[in-house]
Amino acid sequence: MNQILDGARIILCLSFLIYASWSDYKTREVSNKVWVMLGPLALALTGLQFLAYSSQPLQFITLYVLSFAITSGLAIAVFYVGGFGGADAKAFMCIALALPVYPNNLLSQPSGFVSPLFPITIFSNSVLLGALSVFYALGRNLVWAIRKKEHVFEGLQTESIGHKVLAIISGYKIKMSKLEKGHMYPLEDVEVTEGREKKRKLLVFPKYEEREDIITRIRENMKDESHEVWVTPGLPLLIFITAGLIVALTYGDIVWILLGSVLT
Repeated sequence: MNQILDGARIILCLSFLIYASWSDYKTREVSNKVWVMLGPLALALTGLQFLAYSSQPLQFITLYVLSFAITSGLAIAVFYVGGFGGADAKAFMCIALALPVYPNNLLSQPSGFVSPLFPITIFSNSVLLGALSVFYALGRNLVWAIRKKEHVFEGLQTESIGHKVLAIISGYKIKMSKLEKGHMYPLEDVEVTEGREKKRKLLVFPKYEEREDIITRIRENMKDESHEVWVTPGLPLLIFITAGLIVALTYGDIVWILLGSVLT
């Protein structure tokens, strides 16, 4: 019965995450109804299993609360610094309710290390998988520089090296006329000084709620539609979170496995 309930919690979590990933890919938005449904179902199913079959219910409750609290704190912190959106934070909270620890009653076990707080393993896997998009950005910027034979930071030479590095690994340049197409977020803004001088600047963490205002400022101060601006694609992070869960269930924590292979 434990195996059946473990499987049910996994299927429940994956079913909602797959739907949320599809919605994130199509619209970059996920209805709150997804998490309002998943959260209580996950809590009820997990609580029922562990309270009914755990030989140490008090220890389980302590671990459950700890897993949910740490995962929620981490998700909220990353959300507030602009690392990912509200739906991603809510997804991790629901995962912590459904799978606070690795479901050890499964017939197969991961081949690598898994954190005692299972959502942390899923988080690290998701971050690593999402970070692979860096190679796409670097490749696109390299092709742009070779094709254009120009400086990629023309007009932004005074920006710090740190800002330039973040821009080149997380974004690329597109024509201003394409700025509102797709799910693009400006990586630069325009400031107008008191002397009416226009100054471009790179953005470290672009925020979704400021997107339209920034686009308006860019259009008002840079009339040429062929002008190219730095943008970052709005990655459907829920796809990486779902993939991170699948990898965690079958393989373990990729980061710790890679670190272990380097250090040994």
